[in-house]
Amino acid sequence: MRKNFIALGVSLLTLTFAVGCSAILGSPTAKPEPTITPKVAVAVTTATPAPKTSSTSSTASSASSQKSSASSASTASSASSLPVAKPIKMNSPEYGAQAFLWWRPETADRDLGMMRDAGLTWVKQQFAWRDIEGAGKGKFSWDHADQAVNYANRFKIDMLARVDNAPDWAAPGCNVESKKQMGPAKNTQDWLDFLTAFVTRYKGKIRAYEIWNEPNLAREWCGRPPNPTEYAALLKASYAKIKSIDPNVIIISAGMTPTSASTDYAMPDVTFITKMYDAMKNNSTGYFDALGLHAPGYKAPPEMSPDDVIKDPVLSNKEPVTGRVYAFRHVEDLRKIMVARGDSAKQVVITEFGWTRDQIHKEYSWFAVEEQTQAKYVVGAYQWAKQNWSPWIGAMFVIYMANPDWTEQNEEYWWSITKPDGVPVGAYVRLKALAK
Repeated sequence: MRKNFIALGVSLLTLTFAVGCSAILGSPTAKPEPTITPKVAVAVTTATPAPKTSSTSSTASSASSQKSSASSASTASSASSLPVAKPIKMNSPEYGAQAFLWWRPETADRDLGMMRDAGLTWVKQQFAWRDIEGAGKGKFSWDHADQAVNYANRFKIDMLARVDNAPDWAAPGCNVESKKQMGPAKNTQDWLDFLTAFVTRYKGKIRAYEIWNEPNLAREWCGRPPNPTEYAALLKASYAKIKSIDPNVIIISAGMTPTSASTDYAMPDVTFITKMYDAMKNNSTGYFDALGLHAPGYKAPPEMSPDDVIKDPVLSNKEPVTGRVYAFRHVEDLRKIMVARGDSAKQVVITEFGWTRDQIHKEYSWFAVEEQTQAKYVVGAYQWAKQNWSPWIGAMFVIYMANPDWTEQNEEYWWSITKPDGVPVGAYVRLKALAK
């Protein structure tokens, strides 16, 4: 998970997951953004960084891919190859990581093998709508998606599919590559039609869906101010459509960026989730099966409470109140909202968490830790959750199995538990040894 935080007096930073998007410096917005003076943190979110050829390749290969989709549909939906359906309620916790299975079959095979060897039973993969139906409505390119799903199934690793990022034809003007900006479809029916095709194709082969990513950032919402009511409506429509096709899947709400900023460009996760429950009238039935959260640890150890983090200016970025977001256990602040709204029976899924070793990028270096500290904290986070958050904690996804195209100049490189060439770092080694 990338964490974006700006050191003293610096402007807002955001880390988000979007197709081909790395964390970026500057605020998420379609318009020039005024400098934010207070220190703010924006949690990281990674998407499946993808070569910029995805939409173009969809266009170029739409005819052939439609032909291949017909011949491979039976393979994609073959009953004989379907995993056994699993319950909505997860073990507490279950272990996972985000990986990049989209472009490189050889590294997908390698990384899934490493995950299996480490006892990780979940993989998170982004499926960007624009990479599948970017050429135009009904013009699908399934090859890479088939590859990702079938690889995970082959290794018997459950898949969390993060679906988002509308193509230009469905969300005109929303995608601004220079700002890492995306947005939802102008016509929700186009989105639902995409989900229909996607879920039908992979029915029984994907265990969970995460609906969108970090909608508490304008950058993820077509440059518009974050809107919990609009997102709740999208979530409800998505839930109904997906469940009508595959009732056994788990629907997870979008993980939110932990940010202390409250502007037209970013909304604190506590505020967004509170307003989302308002929009749901305190009843999440028909909206999600588990609440998705992001939980970067920043510089603090995983067992440290937000109350203690805000007492330490080094750990809280000198934010004595809003600095609670710099604690891994900020998850507990968000869980309290669920309990207060009568939703304690549902679980939480941490769709991104981790610590960075980044000493290169100044916007991250203030909360960087040493490699062995990162290893200790990642394992400690799982241990804390198992000992203190059971039974309400579900799957937890550490970031990342590194994208093979990353270098040390990519801030995401430093969050990863492996190197791009597959060499494990300390966090992978410790995680593999952890009794699960």
